[in-house]
Amino acid sequence: MHGIIHAELRKYVEARHGADAWKACLETAGLSHQMFLPISTYPDADAVAIVSAASKLTNIPTERILEDFGEFIAPDLLNMYQSLVEPHWKTIELLLQTEDVIHRVVRINNKGAQPPKLRFDQLGPNELKFYYNSPRRMAAVAKGIIRGVAKHYRQTVIIREHKKPDGTSEMSITVGELG
Repeated sequence: MHGIIHAELRKYVEARHGADAWKACLETAGLSHQMFLPISTYPDADAVAIVSAASKLTNIPTERILEDFGEFIAPDLLNMYQSLVEPHWKTIELLLQTEDVIHRVVRINNKGAQPPKLRFDQLGPNELKFYYNSPRRMAAVAKGIIRGVAKHYRQTVIIREHKKPDGTSEMSITVGELG
């Protein structure tokens, strides 16, 4: 997993649980001597161990932490990749372009980065079918990012997830306008 995710995870843990929480998570995860640099790549197991430790320390289910983390990092991701996002896009357009525009650039510019392969099918003007397939099995992060993107565009989003036994997820996403 790319180190930028670890940097964002640290920001998230400290923002939600205080400055000492990151250190406690690393100790609980058995990673207290590990330093995560945003420009490096680390085993997926490290991030999983940190999230599991956060869950253990806070009594918050891992799935809920991952989804909240996804929503938390959405503004930073939008800022980081704003040059790739067209000004007229909103939630639906951004999601439809994530794989071909944003993830393609991530893979080119960041050696070792392996964002999940995402597929969106547009079912109607405000409705998508989303297929998440990654060995990381972190669809909850994707759900959170989708919620964060909708919040950024001041839109509402309803996500209905169907998890498959093989770890893949299919989600129906309906986007609406606030107010």
